[in-house]
Amino acid sequence: MNRRYNVSTMLVAMLIVCVPRLVQGQASNTGSWTDYASADYDVIPNITYATASNIDLKLDLYLPKNRQSPNPTLILFHGGGWVDGQKERNVFYLLPYLSMGWAVINVEYRVAKNSLAPAAVEDCRCALRWATYHAKEYSLDTSKFVLTGTSAGGHLSLITGMLPAGNVFDRQCPTENSSRWNQATEPQTKVAAIVNWFGITDVRELIDGPNAKHYAMEWFGSLSNREELARQVSPINYVRAGLPPIITIHGEEDDIAPYSQAVRLHAALDKAKVPNQLVTIHGRKHGGFNRQELVSSYDAIREFLLKNNILKKE
Repeated sequence: MNRRYNVSTMLVAMLIVCVPRLVQGQASNTGSWTDYASADYDVIPNITYATASNIDLKLDLYLPKNRQSPNPTLILFHGGGWVDGQKERNVFYLLPYLSMGWAVINVEYRVAKNSLAPAAVEDCRCALRWATYHAKEYSLDTSKFVLTGTSAGGHLSLITGMLPAGNVFDRQCPTENSSRWNQATEPQTKVAAIVNWFGITDVRELIDGPNAKHYAMEWFGSLSNREELARQVSPINYVRAGLPPIITIHGEEDDIAPYSQAVRLHAALDKAKVPNQLVTIHGRKHGGFNRQELVSSYDAIREFLLKNNILKKE
């Protein structure tokens, strides 16, 4: 099957599905954002942001048609345990941000069947750099880049936003000016906040021992330095003062990405005095949240972004 979807067609289908239905076959008299979204947005699919392992890595842009001033921007990384997944499968997570008038970048990255760890981390860091380089062209507000993702995408949003400047995972990202020829400096990137949906925070815990998961083992394969590399890509090891605000939504009974990891991360963030919030979904495992749980989660996200000056009250 061709994994390249027609993004414009898919978005239209999404919007149709998302229109509230009071009773089947009965129309509501109240218009909603989904009725006029096509008048407000442009979609630019499958832009190549980097090339690695002979693969052109793609992202999709969802841009407000009004681009007279820079727009807050969500950057989404899909889930799939670093071994599977496509960017198109997570597009429903974009809708709450599109309804607020944000720009959105939906990113693909290399998974284990193409490249083992740390390729996915490198790619997501390169996508963040691409967004920084092209912010003026697409009216993206670099002071309001918010990273998000589910599961492995939650991990990638965390590690992408928490890695310090000059880290080793940025070394393969291209620079887009003449400095690549006569300097070794890396451009500065900024992240305003991270919205982590049930992401892994301690990768080392999942590749060996009683909490090991096969998807994590597959990501590292037989790499001889897998234990040290797993530590290097674990967000829990980068907690420090000055990080962007972090909110996590996690099912209390998650048996794929352990809830205990979310608890540990937020305890460490508290200790480092990093603005943070853990939203616990009681009785739930790995995603699969119902309508009310999702509504409550997005209410918490919006409140968190307001509190941290990323959203403004209307």
